Amino acid sequence: MASIIKANQLQDFGGNSIITSDGAGNLTTQKINYPAFFAYLSANQDLPNNVVTKINVNTETFDTDNCYDNSTNYRFTPTVAGKYYLFGSTIISALTDDSAIIYIYKNGSNLAYRQVGASNTSGGEGVDISFMDEANGTTDYYELFAYQNSGSTKNTSGDSTQRRTFFGAYRIGS
Repeated sequence: MASIIKANQLQDFGGNSIITSDGAGNLTTQKINYPAFFAYLSANQDLPNNVVTKINVNTETFDTDNCYDNSTNYRFTPTVAGKYYLFGSTIISALTDDSAIIYIYKNGSNLAYRQVGASNTSGGEGVDISFMDEANGTTDYYELFAYQNSGSTKNTSGDSTQRRTFFGAYRIGS
């Protein structure tokens, strides 16, 4: 003999919704991976020689909680405390035998970086990074930076169709 329990919402003891149903079997679970965003650079940006430069990732694909500023500071300020997965990528044009570095900054300081050595790449050198960190949900913010030392100004590759330079993050838990 089987039992059937009918409910359209399951809540915890605090009255918080854990899972809901629309009555047709479609479930909505907690949004633990929010806030989340993904943005890309829509046009090339100059990257001066020997200067760590913020990448102005200006076009959002999505931003679940309006936590990414894509027009002024180009930063992610998560409004929910927790652990976050952050990632970014860029292609730096026409490097010679020098270095390309991508950084994730937290609150204005280098949190993590990844460096690659270039090898006379006419099309550009790709460099990407991913990192996990804990944010306080109020004042912490994250930004994407890049550096190259080829002797002259290069650019980070922006493109609205191939999205060669991008920045994103999402909450992975508390």
